[in-house]
Amino acid sequence: MEDTLLRLREKARRLPLEPGVYIMHDKQGKIIYIGKAKALKNRVSQYFGAGSGHTDKVRQMVSRVEDFEYIVTDSEFEALVLECSLIKQHSPKYNILLKDDKGYHYVKITQGPWPRITSEKQIVQDGANYLGPYVSSWTVKQAVGEANKIFKLPTCSRKFPQEFGKGRPCLNFYIDQCCAPCRGKLSEKEYGEFVSQAIDFLRGGSSFSVKSLTEQMERAAENLEFERAAKLRDKINAIKKITEKQKIVDSHIPEQDVIALATLGTQAAVEVFRFKGGRLFDREDFLLGEIDTAVAARKEFLERYYSIRETVPPVVTLDEPVEDAPLLEAWLSQKAGRRVHIHVPQRGEQKRLVEMCRSNASEKLAQQNGRTGKEAAALDELSRLLGLSEPPHYIESYDISNTAGSENVAGMVVFEDGRPLRSAYKKFKIKGFQGQDDYASMNEVLTRRFSHYEEEKDTGRGFGRLPDLILLDGGKGQVAAVAPVLRQFGLSIPLFGMVKDDKHRTRAIASLDGEIAISMTRSAYTLVSTIQEEVHRFAIGYHRQRRSKSALSSTLLSIPGVGPARAKALLSHFGSVGRIKQASEEELAAVKGVSAPAAKAIRLYFDTMEE
Repeated sequence: MEDTLLRLREKARRLPLEPGVYIMHDKQGKIIYIGKAKALKNRVSQYFGAGSGHTDKVRQMVSRVEDFEYIVTDSEFEALVLECSLIKQHSPKYNILLKDDKGYHYVKITQGPWPRITSEKQIVQDGANYLGPYVSSWTVKQAVGEANKIFKLPTCSRKFPQEFGKGRPCLNFYIDQCCAPCRGKLSEKEYGEFVSQAIDFLRGGSSFSVKSLTEQMERAAENLEFERAAKLRDKINAIKKITEKQKIVDSHIPEQDVIALATLGTQAAVEVFRFKGGRLFDREDFLLGEIDTAVAARKEFLERYYSIRETVPPVVTLDEPVEDAPLLEAWLSQKAGRRVHIHVPQRGEQKRLVEMCRSNASEKLAQQNGRTGKEAAALDELSRLLGLSEPPHYIESYDISNTAGSENVAGMVVFEDGRPLRSAYKKFKIKGFQGQDDYASMNEVLTRRFSHYEEEKDTGRGFGRLPDLILLDGGKGQVAAVAPVLRQFGLSIPLFGMVKDDKHRTRAIASLDGEIAISMTRSAYTLVSTIQEEVHRFAIGYHRQRRSKSALSSTLLSIPGVGPARAKALLSHFGSVGRIKQASEEELAAVKGVSAPAAKAIRLYFDTMEE
């Protein structure tokens, strides 16, 4: 392996300082990665440089590289175009690859007296009626779901009329989302009317359905069919409610794609909202798997996504700035045949759309990793609030606890992917001085913590693992006390304090430069508050344990003939002073290290106390 690296390093040094594309091959000659560079020599040399701080994904890729080739281009723009073309052609293992599965989709209406409405990917010769084709699977699924819900059509697997009266209706009936033909109380004619109304809704849209149903409602009222008129009114209201809900994702920009990326550890997901005519008409989500960095993944995703898309909108709205934005704009503009603008909104409607898009990406990623969308969103929000390049996968938090300087201790808690990792919690007894000095205590604790890291870093576990973020219980003073420790060990870990208000609630996050308000960022606020409460609980719990043990020991030490060793042995054997009080002289003497005279003195001491 080392010989291969040396050979590749030497070959990389001979590359020209010109733009181009590099192609990595494994031992079988298979292409495993394709990239572009502004200066080939500089970029490729980074892969094979000694002591390169690569991420796990890049390190894994480099370990499989046997050789590489390169193509020099006249400009970085040409390199980008060539890179996209080659990746689409070869689908290398370590590039972000997206499957172009945008086929046609259909609405299916089954035949027979009790038809069902479903969304399908293809037409099957089964005698059913099909509406379509439609390009967007999301649009078809959403429309079918809304139609079934509004017109209360069954979506279960029961067969009608065979299963009439067999078993109770499902939950959808009780929440008024199904007409429950399974009860056998609905006529075939009435059910057929519901299906016809749903088909009209799917074919003509909400405005057509509202107009048609309103006319039917008015006729029913004129004919004194008030029950039918009331049911039609309810359907009209349901359509209007759905329509109002859809307006939430309107956009004043007629045609655009909104794209947001969420990360959880080394995993990432991307959500795309597609707008036409100012309305959301399609959405897509992509699980990217393990990525290098969020910055690199966002850029690579854009290249891959628009390589497989035939159309490019005039505006591409992103959640964060992207590397080489002018270059990407030029490439997208050439592909679209008109000017394409990459936009990163800071406020207003577009910012709201980006946040909604990111929340959906977080939810998708969280489901994939067995987490909740709130946990992923909170980490993402916290990283942006603190200006971190990546969401903090592994967070350590510290708090000091003492009573007027006595029994001075500290607690360290760990949150991994937004959840407590209790196996990694640590307790510290302050040893460097006596008395109360929270700043000196915090300095001592972090110094000891990173001294352990130097000893255990090869293990990658416990103290041998570095956090992505450190949160101290306290303000600027605590941060200032710990910052020199990180410099001493040559570490660049983001460091902040957690500030409470006069009601002991989290108010802000402190840095050496001042405070960052956190109350307006709901998800991040909840996460930081939870961390602060947890580290305080853990530290004060340890302090109470130490204080209680000290009080118990002092009680026993006041007995003639009982020193620290005997007090420890007694507590270890009986578990509490209360049980020692109740023990007989013989039971006391049975404890290892407790002599008969000492047992007699202990029994006499407690008997005297009770008189």
